Amino acid sequence: MAEFKLSNVAKEDLIRIHQYGAEKFGMKQADKYFSSFFDHFELIAKNPNAFESVDFIKPGYRRCVCGVDSIFFKINGEVAEIMTIIGRQDFNQLS
Repeated sequence: MAEFKLSNVAKEDLIRIHQYGAEKFGMKQADKYFSSFFDHFELIAKNPNAFESVDFIKPGYRRCVCGVDSIFFKINGEVAEIMTIIGRQDFNQLS
């Protein structure tokens, strides 16, 4: 497997994270952190089973930590579907 797909929610999460980062840390740092997500998406796509299962949060989901955020995804055939990206404080969003 070497393919990933972003849900609309994940796309909105990326925008939110980038905007927050730009306001708090400046555009250069926000861009660097934003780019790191895509590095993680590639890692997920290459070996999705290497990441922990979080069925206790939501059945079928796995988690990859990126900085202070967690990328939640599920495997759908040959595609890793990136469902949402949230911080520790927002775990209740998965319910």
